[in-house]
Amino acid sequence: MRDAKTKMACCGSCLCCQCCCREGETRTPEELTILGEIQGDEDEILPRKDYESLDYDRCINEPYVEILEGMDNQKAKKYEAVRWIMMFAIGVTVGLVGLFVDFFVRLFSKIKFTVVGDSVERCTDKGCLPLSLLELLGFNMTFVFIASVLVLIEPVAAGSGIPEIKSYLNGVKMPGIVRLRTFLCKAAGVLFSVAGGLFVGKEGPMIHSGAIVGAGLPQFQSITFKKIKLDFPYFRSDRDKRDFVSAGAAAGVAAAFGAPIGGTLFSLEEGSSFWNQALTWKVLFCSMSATFTLNFFRSGINFNKWGSFQLPGLLNFGEFKCSDGDKNCHLWTAVDLAFFVLMGVVGGLLGALFNCLNKYLSKYRIKHIHPKAKFIRVLESLLVSMVTTVVIFAASILLGECRDFSSPAAHNTTLSGGEDINSTIRQFFCTNETYNDMATLFFNPQEAAIHQLFHQEGTFSPVTLSVFFLLYFLLACWTYGVSVPSGLFVPSLLCGAAFGRLVANILKVKLGLDIYSGTFALIGAAAFLGGVVRMTISLTVILIESTNEITYGLPIMITLMVAKWTGDFFNKGIYDIHIQLRGVPLLEWETEVEMDRLTASDIMEPNLTYVYPHTRVQSLVSILRTTVYNAFPVVTENRQNERDFMKGNILVSNNIRFKKSSVVSRAGEQRRRCQSMKSYPSSELRNVCDEHNVAVEPAEEGEDLLQQMLERRHAPYPNLNPDQSPSEEWTMEERFRPLTFHGLILRSQLVNLLIRGVCYAENQSSATQPRLSYAEMTEDYPRYPDIHDLDLALLNPRMIVDVAPYMNPCPYTVSPNTHISQVFNLFRTMGLRHLPVVNAVGEIVGIITRHNLTHEVLVAKLHQHSITI
Repeated sequence: MRDAKTKMACCGSCLCCQCCCREGETRTPEELTILGEIQGDEDEILPRKDYESLDYDRCINEPYVEILEGMDNQKAKKYEAVRWIMMFAIGVTVGLVGLFVDFFVRLFSKIKFTVVGDSVERCTDKGCLPLSLLELLGFNMTFVFIASVLVLIEPVAAGSGIPEIKSYLNGVKMPGIVRLRTFLCKAAGVLFSVAGGLFVGKEGPMIHSGAIVGAGLPQFQSITFKKIKLDFPYFRSDRDKRDFVSAGAAAGVAAAFGAPIGGTLFSLEEGSSFWNQALTWKVLFCSMSATFTLNFFRSGINFNKWGSFQLPGLLNFGEFKCSDGDKNCHLWTAVDLAFFVLMGVVGGLLGALFNCLNKYLSKYRIKHIHPKAKFIRVLESLLVSMVTTVVIFAASILLGECRDFSSPAAHNTTLSGGEDINSTIRQFFCTNETYNDMATLFFNPQEAAIHQLFHQEGTFSPVTLSVFFLLYFLLACWTYGVSVPSGLFVPSLLCGAAFGRLVANILKVKLGLDIYSGTFALIGAAAFLGGVVRMTISLTVILIESTNEITYGLPIMITLMVAKWTGDFFNKGIYDIHIQLRGVPLLEWETEVEMDRLTASDIMEPNLTYVYPHTRVQSLVSILRTTVYNAFPVVTENRQNERDFMKGNILVSNNIRFKKSSVVSRAGEQRRRCQSMKSYPSSELRNVCDEHNVAVEPAEEGEDLLQQMLERRHAPYPNLNPDQSPSEEWTMEERFRPLTFHGLILRSQLVNLLIRGVCYAENQSSATQPRLSYAEMTEDYPRYPDIHDLDLALLNPRMIVDVAPYMNPCPYTVSPNTHISQVFNLFRTMGLRHLPVVNAVGEIVGIITRHNLTHEVLVAKLHQHSITI
């Protein structure tokens, strides 16, 4: 099936040629990209064409206008009130999800560490430590097995989910990422993967879970569970759904870190390609609801003080404060900024190395593990769990140092779960008066280890920190990408905190500087996390809100900026890398400056499949069954009075004068592309259009292409329905004849019209055609019926469908001469799915989709443009 689609894409890449994919011949990567074929190079994964854009742009058709006309101020306020209620409900639900995940993670982890800890203390003297290792392996591998099986049920639940949500908010329709089954597997799987001892976090999956809640809760229906379907007429569009997904993702960040402002900025910085003031306020309200819901219940459960609000997020860094008696202590000074900048550089380098290694591991998985049987992925997860468990156990026995209990503790001794920080110190394999510093980091939940690094003074030797950082770096890099729900925030923070404490120990011991170690641990965590994920604004605010210390704003911001700049010199952030590995056509914030040498006519697709305002059912069914396009231009032909507008070399249309040579036409654009192909070294591409150029009559001297087209358009064309294939004997002008553009209609709308029998007989007026309301048009959202589900026996192929009332008569359009930067900004900012290219006289000459604006395609088009020049 996939090969067939590839061949169809090859055959349809250029209408003036037959299928050019001959076996045994090779083309350059630029040629493959321009012709829309699949790139076989292992070093580059091109954007896949099977990803579609969301319809964020409103379809202003007649049913929608009827809704607007019936909307008074009272109804508008009611609609807005329902939206605010949904935002509050999403926030509360996300907070409860976070409470559920946190409760069971702590429960399972406490059971595991209690049983294994007692066994280690008992077997240290008896010499039965292998039994303790087997117990730890039993717990970890059982939990990881359950998490991996849940991912087999819903593969989209693997990973953190942030790349998928980022792609969705960028405007890409990702199959299955916001379904209820994904949510159940994600929420249940992450608690088992975290409790199973893998170096993963629950914060990333919380963001994905929040986005799913935002997508599903306002719909009041479920595709997974068919019986969940209530009559709720609101929010039945991609536009509303995308707004709620933005709010849900922000609420997930707020619940994970206790950072509602950071969550709002995260949704703005990392996700959405669109934004407005009203949405900002609603998203912040949703994030606040999630934070305070989680805070209320966690504080009541852990401290038995309901309403005290002491635990704002799943991850809390605690309060950074000097001891009361130390008046010379400062959290940081201006001199420390120089060290913070250097740590930012090192963090960027380490993050780039982490991303590079993980990219090659992910490529290996895609090539060698994913194509095999599904249980191979489970075996890989179990292998990672086994190696991680053995490394943790062996490092604690062999590499941990027994240190004296007299080391001073920090002023803040309370963990985010209400436990005393000193209760997390482990004595494994050490005498009664000492403790094992390596086991203290490894045999604790990751949040407790972060608190140890942030708030314990003098408890870890440089050797222990170095070994811990190296092991954690390698194992976390290997773990991210296995088939379990897994986050990357907490492992990156813990790894960076160890790096920061190592720097603080060196500065204290070697240089004798009086510094606050917790600050350096925090800056190290920010540097490494920034080098991995390349976030700046939102991550700065998240870390400030998590520490509850505004004075850290400047050093954190500087460190993150330096880490991002350093890492960007080598590769992209980890989430962008995984988006690229999936072949998602993600649109960046802006294009490169050199791309402005291209115009809309250089990247558009002139080979259009179109429909007429009044089209037979037979033609519509044939078009829908033989194409994969999701929108069709609604056009008419042969404007009878066009000849009257010709005045010498000037074309007059709507009282505006144009030079005939500057008016782009479909035939002229296709001819130009065929000519440019001849400049390629491949003989196949040079000759690809020659056989059709022969059929074109040469123009007389001084007569341009537009004049030929305008003269030909009044001659009778063959009686052609849009679904029929052009004849091989047609000229370029007959193949790409002028089409007056009237609007766009979606595939889902056409299928809906056919299923509901919206048509009229040939001997009747179009006024007799049944009318559909807006509610009927959107009733099946988001899973519209497919054309192959249509029973053709119920249709009369000679009936006619009037599509004009249901098309979008005023979509965004661009001129063929519009520069790429303007096209790109319009497409991305307005969240478009299709962008028609209309010339000066109202004729559609091409259409632009998301795939035409991806970086790889633009680079290939620029290369082709340079060769042509």
